[in-house]
Amino acid sequence: MPQDGDLPVRGPLVLPARELHWRFSRASGPGGQGVNTTDSRVELSFDVAGSAALTEEQRRRALANLSGRLVGGVLTIVAAEHRSQLRNREAARERLAQTLRVALAPPPKPRRPTRPTVGAQRRRLAAKARRAAVKKLRGRPDE
Repeated sequence: MPQDGDLPVRGPLVLPARELHWRFSRASGPGGQGVNTTDSRVELSFDVAGSAALTEEQRRRALANLSGRLVGGVLTIVAAEHRSQLRNREAARERLAQTLRVALAPPPKPRRPTRPTVGAQRRRLAAKARRAAVKKLRGRPDE
């Protein structure tokens, strides 16, 4: 049962609140009077390599799929699109959950090569012949 602050990712996988690390800072850009005083920018970090919430298989898959985004085995999500810190916190939580859902998804089944049917080959060649005839009729008449 998820506790308050825990982050449900998918199915039985729930990240405990104690493994989520928050940092707040002032967001850049325009914002009027409050932009220089409120810490509305949110950084949410999750230690993928050291998490007890992930199984060994999930950890291996996440580390492989997120290798370009990890710094020292830690995934950091930044949210600064909203003016309120609360909305940025919600956005960061959702983005972290979505990133982990994609990273933990099983790889797609390998593609089985197929061949066009005989009928499809005939239809394609007939269409090519019709097109060639149309283009030939556009030329000058032969003498």
